[in-house]
Amino acid sequence: MRILAIVVIFFMSELKENLHALCAAYVRQRMQAAEQAIAEAQQAQTDDTKSSAGDKYETGREMAQQETNRNLAQLNEANKLMVALNHLPLNGTGEVAEAGSIVHTNNGSFYLAISAGTIAYAGKSYMAISPASPLGLALKGKKAGDQLILNGKSYEIMAVE
Repeated sequence: MRILAIVVIFFMSELKENLHALCAAYVRQRMQAAEQAIAEAQQAQTDDTKSSAGDKYETGREMAQQETNRNLAQLNEANKLMVALNHLPLNGTGEVAEAGSIVHTNNGSFYLAISAGTIAYAGKSYMAISPASPLGLALKGKKAGDQLILNGKSYEIMAVE
C-alpha cells in the first residue's frame, strides 16, 4: 500500500510539473510574439522617411508608436503571468483547492494557475484558469465531495491534487 501511495504522489507531482511547464511555454510564446511585434513596429518607425506630404510622416510614426505601446502592455501582462506562475507550488497533495491545485470535477479538470485555456497532457484535457477568475474563486477552499453552482452550472469536486 505504501508503494502505491508513493507512485500516486509521484504521478501527481509529475502532472503538476508538466501542466506548469505547458503554462510556462504558453506565456513564453506570448512574450516572444509581443517582442517580435515591438521589434517590427520599431523597425517600421525607423524605416519611415519624411515625405513631402507633411503629416503623413508624423501619422505613420504615431501609429508605429501606438503599436509599440500596445505590444509593450501585452509583454508586461505576459511578464506578470510568468511571475504568478513561478510562485505556484509544484508539490504537495493538499486536500483543499488553492492556487497550484488541480481540481477534478464532473465538468472537467482545472489547473488553478493562470488563464491559459485548455491544455492537453497525457491524453486528457485540463483547463488552466486563474485562481482569481470567477470559477477559480468558487473552487478555492473546496475539497473532494463538495459541490458548487456557478452561472447555473453545477460542479461536483471529484478530487483535488
